Amino acid sequence: MKSRTSLRTIAQELRKNATREERHLWYDFLKTYPVQFKRQKVIGRFVVDFYCARAKLAIELDGAQHFEEQGIARDRERSAWLMGQGLYVLRFSNRDIWENFPGVCEAIHRQVQCRIAAKNSLAEGE
Repeated sequence: MKSRTSLRTIAQELRKNATREERHLWYDFLKTYPVQFKRQKVIGRFVVDFYCARAKLAIELDGAQHFEEQGIARDRERSAWLMGQGLYVLRFSNRDIWENFPGVCEAIHRQVQCRIAAKNSLAEGE
């Protein structure tokens, strides 16, 4: 397992060298979204593409390597671990970003609103 320091270094590099799809989602939607998102956030032993702490939501953008057998298995393990930490994981393909950007943004918005509402109703019930 990589140390937290090396994961932070990896996250910084990933931010500097973001894919076109990551830059598009960040600069054209998430950066100015009213609920704060972070880019390339270290969570445990993973670095997620985007993370919203308030909604406990991780967003992953998947390139071609994620659709190969090894990538699918790795993503399944990663998502299971993140969900075990109470996070919800939304995955979009790079193709989704280019072919249905408004739909991707709407799906993210709906999930953020749903998760925040659920969290608030739990807090009120305590």
